[in-house]
Amino acid sequence: MKAGTNMKIAGKTVLVFVLLSITMVMTLAGSNIMSMTVGDSSVLTCLIKGQVSMLTWTITPKVGDPCTLVYRIDTNTTYRANCSDNINLTFRAGLAPALEIQQVEIAQEGIYLCDVASTDGNFRRMYNLTVLAPPRLSLYCDEQGSPVCEAAVGKPPAQLSWGPESSSTAEEEHHDNRTVTVLSKFTACSTNVSNVTTCMVFHPAGNWSQSIACCPSEKNSFFLHIGIITCVLIIITLLAAICYFKLHSDRLCHKTKPPEIAPIHSQQDDTMEVEPYTTYVQKENVIYNSVSDLTVGQNLPQDLCLET
Repeated sequence: MKAGTNMKIAGKTVLVFVLLSITMVMTLAGSNIMSMTVGDSSVLTCLIKGQVSMLTWTITPKVGDPCTLVYRIDTNTTYRANCSDNINLTFRAGLAPALEIQQVEIAQEGIYLCDVASTDGNFRRMYNLTVLAPPRLSLYCDEQGSPVCEAAVGKPPAQLSWGPESSSTAEEEHHDNRTVTVLSKFTACSTNVSNVTTCMVFHPAGNWSQSIACCPSEKNSFFLHIGIITCVLIIITLLAAICYFKLHSDRLCHKTKPPEIAPIHSQQDDTMEVEPYTTYVQKENVIYNSVSDLTVGQNLPQDLCLET
């Protein structure tokens, strides 16, 4: 039972989707499809039959709120709601009012519907406006020396191609304003082909191309290898010279100092130091012997004679 209910719901959903798709296709089939490039200006006209009494423009952008412009012929008044300053009615002699878009922006992409009320009835004209943003092309060499091509902020995404041909795959980065940046890297660099590569950009707003020389040729590759080998040899020579001078300077700085010679203490110096004391003792002994002889000869006490 539950499965049957789910099948009925799914069937109704598919039917609604098909009806909406048919309605959209029929609506777009009766509209005027037009494209504008960012910054361009254009004038949109209405379908006029009979004498017009009121004209209404309804603008439904893909993003944002709708805009309404109403003009009444009898009162010569204009009513506008939620419309940008660059969207206005323009009045030309002998012609019905038209809608003028000055310097169109991406945000103004959408459906533009004009309803006219006249003495012959009601008439409608629809425009499906697409706004193109041409990409900014840049071509440069990356760190590995490979060409890189970038088509920035384009709408719709740009198509990139290389010359000579390459099996490179493009990467896309989507932005909030519905523009897309496409990046492609040339992967066929070889010494057998020319070192000049060309990036070609294809876009509804126009086609561009740029060339650059990134890939090394056979001759450039030879000189590159010679240059690398020369640099390595120079570096090795400098390092060897630095090591040699460093070792040589260390040997000069670490020479052994001469040994300190202890002062020689000769026997003559000892004799010279002892001689004054010996002379003094000898003199004292002579005096003592003389006094001793005198006291003995006179039978005097030695202590007394010494005091005198």
